[in-house]
Amino acid sequence: MGAAAWFRLDLRRRWRSLLVLTLLVAVAVGTVMTAVAGARRGASAMDRLEDATRPATLLVAPVTPGFDWEPVRALPEVEALGQVVNTGFEIDGRPAAGTFMLPPADTETMRSLERPVVLAGRLADPARADEVVVTPAYARTHDKGVGDTVVLGLYSPEQVDTGQVPGDARTNLVSSLWILTYQQQAAAIEAGLEPNSGAPAAGPVVTATIVGVIRSPLFGDQLDDPGFVVPSAGLHAAYRPNLLGAQGRASVSALVRLDGGAAAIPVFLAGLAEATGRSDITVHDLAAPARAIDDTLRFEATAVYAFAVAAAVTAVLLIGGSVTRHTTFAMTGLRVLSAVGMTPGQVARAAAAGPAIAAAAGAVIGVAAAVAVSRWFPVGSASFVEPEPGVHVDVPVLVAGLVGVPLLVGAGAVVCAATAGRSAGRQTATSSAITTAAVRAGLPVAVVVGTRFALERGGARAPAPIRPALAGAVVGVTGVVAALTFSAAARDAAENPARFGVVHQVEAWVGFDGGALAAAREVFPELADVPGVRGVNGVRGQLGEVRGSQVTVLSFEPFGAPLGYLVTEGRMPAGPAETLVSRSAARALDLRTGDALPLTGASGDAELRVVGAGVLDPGFGPAVVVAPATYDALFDGEFLYQYAEIGLEPGVQPETIIPALAAAAPDQDFGLFPFEFDSPAELRLMRAVPIALGAFVAVLAAGAVGHGVVTAVRRRRQELGVLRALGMTPGQSRVAVTAQALVLALVGLAFGIPLGIAAGRTVWRSVAEAIQAHFMAPTMWQPVAWVTVLSLLTASLIALLPARRVARMRLGHVLRAE
Repeated sequence: MGAAAWFRLDLRRRWRSLLVLTLLVAVAVGTVMTAVAGARRGASAMDRLEDATRPATLLVAPVTPGFDWEPVRALPEVEALGQVVNTGFEIDGRPAAGTFMLPPADTETMRSLERPVVLAGRLADPARADEVVVTPAYARTHDKGVGDTVVLGLYSPEQVDTGQVPGDARTNLVSSLWILTYQQQAAAIEAGLEPNSGAPAAGPVVTATIVGVIRSPLFGDQLDDPGFVVPSAGLHAAYRPNLLGAQGRASVSALVRLDGGAAAIPVFLAGLAEATGRSDITVHDLAAPARAIDDTLRFEATAVYAFAVAAAVTAVLLIGGSVTRHTTFAMTGLRVLSAVGMTPGQVARAAAAGPAIAAAAGAVIGVAAAVAVSRWFPVGSASFVEPEPGVHVDVPVLVAGLVGVPLLVGAGAVVCAATAGRSAGRQTATSSAITTAAVRAGLPVAVVVGTRFALERGGARAPAPIRPALAGAVVGVTGVVAALTFSAAARDAAENPARFGVVHQVEAWVGFDGGALAAAREVFPELADVPGVRGVNGVRGQLGEVRGSQVTVLSFEPFGAPLGYLVTEGRMPAGPAETLVSRSAARALDLRTGDALPLTGASGDAELRVVGAGVLDPGFGPAVVVAPATYDALFDGEFLYQYAEIGLEPGVQPETIIPALAAAAPDQDFGLFPFEFDSPAELRLMRAVPIALGAFVAVLAAGAVGHGVVTAVRRRRQELGVLRALGMTPGQSRVAVTAQALVLALVGLAFGIPLGIAAGRTVWRSVAEAIQAHFMAPTMWQPVAWVTVLSLLTASLIALLPARRVARMRLGHVLRAE
């Protein structure tokens, strides 16, 4: 009888078993292929978006009215330059902080560079002021799409000139961009107004139609973002005074795409300084945050790959057991046929035919499901940068699943059939050292029996698969503890600004862009004496150059108690030839404590020695800290900004103390603002990914332990029957099975807890370095206690049903089989 004939017979007899196997393969293939394809798609999302959009390399922000961009455009490194206006607008009658995108001032932006992918509709017509495009988050948050309208409220020219407009803006790649010029702020103070006052817009109202939904690295979204509205260049052309002011005191920044990409930045900076005669122009590196997003995507993709591996392991256990049982049953009937002429090869092929065909059918269903589910992928951070959302067919992955899974299942079934019974007679029982110790310790018989079942395979007649159960328990506890360790560390960083070098709660600004609004040495000591203030740190910042790279040069001067900055290595600079570098600067410039650092300022050069490294406010970017005398020598006292970082006593809220701070120096004009720290958006996403993976691994561990307990009870029922006949009570039988499950859990805890803590700390250390956070090992005794209790409780629950069956065992049937 051939394999085909046997399959027809087998199908009629065991169609339910084959149907279950088909569904198992379909679920396994669908889950694993979806995860692998989703991980590949997510890891490559940023690269594919950049390939499609010609993104800008830099955002150059001189914050200077009337800046001449032609010399910059003429630099040989500049491939394209597009201007944007540093002014905001209201949207639908409400302040649009965090929602407006700086209006383009020419037709280059979104065409020659930063050309977004259009997810719906089209790009706005640059000749029309009444057309806008939006990002997907805005469309989702505000339930608006192509064809809907938004009302743009513009500020009056007088409001623009006196700084009565939003003072800061952001993009997807620059979290905070100060856009008020010194001239605007000085005009506001002269008029008795407060810059960035939040005054309602008093200019024209433009009803604009949403004509497209777009995405690019700059014009994109992040987690919890409300999204952006991007006007056309026609708004600037039609309402120039409402964006730049009647006297033109607002400024224009430029998006610049370099011909050599990020590698050309040092050459461009040198050319910029030569062409403009200025070395203090702020240049935001847009390639660096794009690389950070790419690193986040790869981290999340690794977690999804781990999920796929866990799912594949689960599938191997479930499908392997089903194939083994089906093949073993088929071999029982095929042995008779082998006696009348079927060769061993024909027998093996016939036994494997059913599982192989069922696997092929399941693979087809699983691949179809993976394609259908791909519309919801990628997940996490990648969903905000995916250039082609929707259904996606990853041909290499799906073909591998469609072809490989049936072949593997068929080959496994053939091997199972060919080797059935060969090694059974050669297996010998081995004794576990732990079981021997339990016997010597005089533990109850039921506990000893349960320990044997958990740690020993048993005799040749009924070997039990203990290794998968032990491995599953260890992997499960390791995964859960690692996820909890990482999540605890990430939560601590998200809730503690000091992990990112932020040690203050209020800022007092006294100068900007070289112009002093108030005398710092008269204001800062008075602020330090206000009750509730822990300390004040005077900060001056200017842009310098190190080996062709732009860095922020900082000078700190404490008033009152020092705030205590986070120095991770070495110390703060004390002499004129010493410097401390931020972690981001150390990485970008490959600096270590003891290295020489040549620093160039607008007024001089300095050869410094790195005496320390620390975690500084991420808003500084790559930064170096020098002594006040060194700063004066480099910049002749000039500054890009000057302000005070004010640290408060525990329990003091910024809102309650700001009036007292304002009254401390009533004859001085300075701005007071509560400082609100936002943890990186990717950190919030990263917290969820390990928890989801840990939960899945926990389910895997429970399944592995449950499978081990049930299999051991089934294969050792004769042994249990003999023990019952010799006097073991039903209650002791229950205890034996429960002890087996608890021993598996204890083994998992013994190995999994230290491995999990080490793995979680290792992963968090790498993530903390990537996001410029200070590594702090979380306290884990409470989560570990919960994991221990829940693991033992879960093991006890898993053992309930098998223990009940053992206690109700019909001894007559079991012993007759024996």
